[in-house]
Amino acid sequence: MSSIETFADRLGSYLEPEQINLVRRAYYYAEQAHDGQTRRSGEPYVTHPLAVAHILADMHMDHQSLMAAMLHDVIEDTGIPKDALTQQFGETVADLVDGVSKLTQMNFETKAEAQAENFQKMALAMARDIRVILVKLADRLHNMRTLGALQPAKRRRIAKETLEIYAPIAQRLGIHSLSTEFEDLGFRAMYPMRSQLIERAVRNARGNRKELLNKILESLQSLLEREGLPGKVMGREKHLYGIYQKMRGKRKAFNEIMDVYAFRIIVDKADTCYRTLGAVHSLYKPFPGRFKDYIAIPKANGYQSLHTTLFGMHGVPIEIQIRTEEMEELANNGIAAHWLYKSKDEVLNGNHARTRQWLKGVLELQQRAGNSLEFIENVKIDLFPDEVYIFTPKGRIMELPKGSTPVDFAYAVHTDIGNSCIACRVNRRLAPLSEPLQSGQTVEIITAPGARPNPAWLSFVITGKARGNIRHFLKHQRHSESIALGERLLDKVLASFDTCLADIPEPHVQQVLNDCGLELMEDLLADIGLGNRMAYVVARRLLERDSVETETAKPEVAEPNSREKPLAIRGTEGLVISFARCCNPIPGDPIVGYLSSGKGMVIHQENCKNLADSRHNTEKTLHLTWDKDVSGEFTVELKVELEHQRGIIAQLATSITVADASIDKISVDERDGRVSVVQLVVRVRDRLHLSQLIKRIRALNGVMRITRLKN
Repeated sequence: MSSIETFADRLGSYLEPEQINLVRRAYYYAEQAHDGQTRRSGEPYVTHPLAVAHILADMHMDHQSLMAAMLHDVIEDTGIPKDALTQQFGETVADLVDGVSKLTQMNFETKAEAQAENFQKMALAMARDIRVILVKLADRLHNMRTLGALQPAKRRRIAKETLEIYAPIAQRLGIHSLSTEFEDLGFRAMYPMRSQLIERAVRNARGNRKELLNKILESLQSLLEREGLPGKVMGREKHLYGIYQKMRGKRKAFNEIMDVYAFRIIVDKADTCYRTLGAVHSLYKPFPGRFKDYIAIPKANGYQSLHTTLFGMHGVPIEIQIRTEEMEELANNGIAAHWLYKSKDEVLNGNHARTRQWLKGVLELQQRAGNSLEFIENVKIDLFPDEVYIFTPKGRIMELPKGSTPVDFAYAVHTDIGNSCIACRVNRRLAPLSEPLQSGQTVEIITAPGARPNPAWLSFVITGKARGNIRHFLKHQRHSESIALGERLLDKVLASFDTCLADIPEPHVQQVLNDCGLELMEDLLADIGLGNRMAYVVARRLLERDSVETETAKPEVAEPNSREKPLAIRGTEGLVISFARCCNPIPGDPIVGYLSSGKGMVIHQENCKNLADSRHNTEKTLHLTWDKDVSGEFTVELKVELEHQRGIIAQLATSITVADASIDKISVDERDGRVSVVQLVVRVRDRLHLSQLIKRIRALNGVMRITRLKN
């Protein structure tokens, strides 16, 4: 068991004496605060904070992080307030301890919603000061190393949480050493039997292959000496959870995974990495398509290395990673490798800048997300980035998760480009917006002023940024459209009482808003537009005179006059007006609107059977007319009966295209050996366009009857 003095000696290698004294002071404060408390194992509680500080010292973390590690359970477990820590150790350390305490209160046993909110807290704490999460990761690692003292059910719960949340965060911050240990410890606690089986099999396989492994290692080492390349070669251990995931995810047998021999070559500088790569390729033949250059294009978490796979002796595959000492340090300790809190003015190096960028993205997701579940869904996608690298037309490289589409790319470039995107070119050719992108492609986004995100994009976008922005835009758009429709509906009713909204005194408006439990008139109008409140009822309440206002008798509200004009439909109202699929109304048809709660207005044909029961409800059903400038395409369902002839369906499709209409759906049903019935869903502009289309179809040889289907 380590003591504080041994620990202080160890810190002498990279901290100043006064900084070490502050860490020592924090330890003694924690020891006093936790006096009398023990861990499940029976040890004094203070051994835990000291062990957490040891883990951070391995990563050469700054003295404030080490002090926070010593004190991280003081607020929660001993009742000492944050103010007391601020007085003793300064605001920064107190903030760090407070941040870690809040994360410690996270309880993942609760329902998904609560788990998501906790995860949100963690992301925000990280965004404020990344050291909070590093102390939390070290705390979790020591808890995982000492899981043995807990009940099996609690062990499994903590292990599951570690594999789902903490290991990916460590990986995302580039701290490979923590990530692999989390995975192996979590695997051991979650699946003890599977873990033991794989561990035993790995031990046996390693013993059998020792001779061949040494031969390859020697041949690589002597190659470096021959070529005058400074570097050392070492065998690379495969961790148990990685083997298990490959066996499960890639459906590979254990022998297939263990037949690959893995090595790492550490050299002095980036230039030597490429020279070493050339040398190993001349020694063994490389596998085609298996070379990756993460030095020129680092991973999102800052990881840099050259990866290649070779055919070694006796044809066995050899995986080799080539990197510098600095890259090795960065791969193991990630964001903690070069601690930059010494000076606020220091320019962030590439790794820190990338992490800051990611955390900025996390904060953006937090602001855009409708709720915490949506937020966790988006961040989880960004935590597991199997990247593709895409080029902008100007040659800039963008990193995106695997499976990303041009729409994801558009939002990654800029939110406004995503929102106004209408098409794209991939490698200079027009391509669908839903097509998954491949590394190395050049993508150009075509935008148009006034274009809007399409709700259908949500079915194929991958990144949290794209998903969050599309949802945010549609929610905002729906809200503003429901306000506009609500205003039109209320004005229409008020006009029938020979008044308008502007003529109603402000106190009356405020009184109605108070009665409805709303603050703004916009909220009331949005409710009317969404069908949650009736425009007629709201109008009556606005027109009633408040008895407090005048001492005279309350006059009756006038009855509506008969000059009421129907509301005109333009076809561009957006998300709050929809056209009923049962009768498919088109411009020119007599129409009525039905206000459906929460959905807005659904437009039906006047004689639609589905409205038979609702027609008497004058508050929910209102007469409409088509605006003279109505625009857009409208769906119509047609039934065409025709004689069997070779190529008749192709002729039918051609006639529809020539008539400037488009086919959404077509199905053919054979009535008997002589007659076929074709059901078509086509898009037309209005009734005139429909009649021209029907005339053209009738002119076809073999068409017996054509009917427009309603209900």
